[in-house]
Amino acid sequence: MPDHSTSLGRHARQAIVARVRRVFNDQARGEKPVERSLDGLFGPETVLWRVHGDVTTMMVGGVAALLLQMLHPAVLAGVWDHSNFRHDMLGRLRRTARFIAVTSYGAREEAQAAIDRVRSVHEMVRGTLPDGTPYAADEPDLLAWVHITEAVSFLDAWIRYGEPDMSIADQDRYFAEMAMIGTALGADPVPRTRAGAEALIRAMRGALAASERTREVARMVLDQRPPNLSALPIQAMTFQAAVDLLPGWARAMHGLSAPVLTRPLVRAGTTGLARTLRWAFSQ
Repeated sequence: MPDHSTSLGRHARQAIVARVRRVFNDQARGEKPVERSLDGLFGPETVLWRVHGDVTTMMVGGVAALLLQMLHPAVLAGVWDHSNFRHDMLGRLRRTARFIAVTSYGAREEAQAAIDRVRSVHEMVRGTLPDGTPYAADEPDLLAWVHITEAVSFLDAWIRYGEPDMSIADQDRYFAEMAMIGTALGADPVPRTRAGAEALIRAMRGALAASERTREVARMVLDQRPPNLSALPIQAMTFQAAVDLLPGWARAMHGLSAPVLTRPLVRAGTTGLARTLRWAFSQ
């Protein structure tokens, strides 16, 4: 007799994977998941492959990184003045996720093409801050802030929900590997260790500020409509986990309080989600 439990499990996995892929890939544009290549910038022996391969922690870390990035007035201005995020937040998040996937797992030529496209876009993003200060998206220090907030957020989400006992040596390896992407994009300085990353964040805090515009963009990120109503509970929990992941000083600057649900519930729920998605994608 057929094993109905095995069949149901297989169908459940397939349904979960299909739903996740619809969120991250614009099927109307023919987008498909990035295939892992052994001829890419990185490989299966890297820490980066381990960290970036987890759906839940990349979602949590990605949202936390956005909230950190917009605390820099020039980064915020670049998004505010030159992005259609107000009308296509999902599209912006998809493009960011695809860039990370392609540079992490795609073939070397595909990864380099993605980097070149981003650099060409940055060259056109220029403007003036509300106080009259000029800014340019390809300024090395701005790129360094964007780079390090992503690296720290992705790694911290992975440590919290995937590998709590991750060694400092492996964390340093991750920052060294991520430095390849940051350097290729024109960032400077680009820390190659955990201690260096934390030092850069401390050094950059004096340039950070929060305004009503900052909080408006944060609200748009956190209050965006999910792709479908069934995704609402998962999205709400993921976003609360992202707020919880932020350093206390960053939450205070945004005017964000602790998660609506209690912290233990947020962390327990996100841990459960992470395990479920790992099970689904392990087929």
